[in-house]
Amino acid sequence: MNAPSDTRLLDGKVAIVTGAGGGVGYGIAMAMAQHGAKVVIAARRPDNGEPAAQAIREVGGAAVFFRCDVTQRSSIESTVAFTVDTFGRLDCVVHNAVSAVGPPTEIQDVQPELFQGMVASAVRASFDCAQVAYPHLKAALGSYLLITSATGIEGSPYLPVYGMVKAAQRGFGKSLAREWGPDGIRVNLIGPVAMTPALEVAYKANPVLEARLVKRTPLQRVGDPATDIGPAAVFFASDLARFVAGQTLIVDGGGFMGL
Repeated sequence: MNAPSDTRLLDGKVAIVTGAGGGVGYGIAMAMAQHGAKVVIAARRPDNGEPAAQAIREVGGAAVFFRCDVTQRSSIESTVAFTVDTFGRLDCVVHNAVSAVGPPTEIQDVQPELFQGMVASAVRASFDCAQVAYPHLKAALGSYLLITSATGIEGSPYLPVYGMVKAAQRGFGKSLAREWGPDGIRVNLIGPVAMTPALEVAYKANPVLEARLVKRTPLQRVGDPATDIGPAAVFFASDLARFVAGQTLIVDGGGFMGL
């Protein structure tokens, strides 16, 4: 799973990607590294975070793993401090991590721990990552990227809390883009659909899900984290997007066209 990199758009830049031990986060980290960025794999579990960093290094990228639990502000602070101490700067933060979404559940059956986990990892962590990274992103005229979902735009009858936290990220991202724009920091969002371990589990639980998902997608396939989602993140982090702020790019093969 390697991203195309005919032109190295991120040479000299340093990025943190949360939740990069697998799935979309790993794909974004791989793409950024192959475009020249030094990437910190900020993941909660060493058993997937370190192999992710090693896989990137094996294809010639620069990546290190640092254990980070985004639900703990002190862990975010340690991650940012490690990044700046190690690489001397911080140009981009991609907040991708989110706690387990769980199976389709109506609102009255949502358990408190699921609600609290998603709020902590998606909403509060978006805020904490922003506050902690701000002075470094300002110094670098950098970028802040939130990974959201079309569910946060159109809602879901089966994942109401997921829809809520992803909508909250969009509202926060737009507000932050307005506040940070004068400081030269660009804030944007990506809503991806890609083949991830979580989606594979969903396929096994619902054998007809894959066919339904492909059928509703004009491009007739599910995205690849590195080659389909990663390049969108590379664009937002690069100077090619120097005049783009406060935008949500849905990268899902055309399944959602409501923007």
